[in-house]
Amino acid sequence: MTNRQLIKSAHIVALMLLLACGVLVVAGKARSTMRNQNSNQNGNTNTGDATKPQNDNANKSNRNSRDMGAKGTQAGMGSLNSQDSKFLMEAAMGGLMEVELGRVAAQQGSSAAVKEFGQRMVDDHSAANTELMSLATSKGVTLPTALDEKNQEHVTKLSAMSGADFDRAYMKMMVSDHVKDVSEFEKQSTKGTDPDLKAFASKALPTLQEHLKLAKSVEGSQGDGNSNRKMNSNSNSNSNRP
Repeated sequence: MTNRQLIKSAHIVALMLLLACGVLVVAGKARSTMRNQNSNQNGNTNTGDATKPQNDNANKSNRNSRDMGAKGTQAGMGSLNSQDSKFLMEAAMGGLMEVELGRVAAQQGSSAAVKEFGQRMVDDHSAANTELMSLATSKGVTLPTALDEKNQEHVTKLSAMSGADFDRAYMKMMVSDHVKDVSEFEKQSTKGTDPDLKAFASKALPTLQEHLKLAKSVEGSQGDGNSNRKMNSNSNSNSNRP
């Protein structure tokens, strides 16, 4: 083979090598572009997926915050059985109800007896609520600090009434509520498991029984023309007011 032929063959080989390198470079760039696009798509998808649960959690947190005041928190009730837990929450809600209705009665009652009874409820149950709150805190339980929807409806309904109609409706409710309270506190004082809650129920029970007696007396006075008479001042002397 002559030198001219060798040179020509070398040129051809070099040209083929250049073309091959060009193809490899173009293919490499194409693969890199595809990887970047896939990475961006995956990143956007993951961001969207991550944001959605965060937004959902934020909405749930807001709803829980609005309900917290009325429902309280039972996270610390692992050491309490179902009966003790139920008694604790219901006693707290009942106490809030008695105080709120008592305030309304003290302001809107048309008879002195109803006004005095309402104020007695505010004083006694406010003290009991404070004691129960302290007891619950020692057990890691957060009690409700506001009325739930059902009890708030009762307050709203009674608040719209006035005169003798209010007096009769309020005292009727007080008799009914205290019959239930006495029964529940008697049960807790004898059958409760937690010793602190049993002691609280036993201490509060005599005052609740006195409340029931007074409520029946005031309710009975509403129809006999003596609704403006004063309640016996001795009824305010009980030292175990709940």
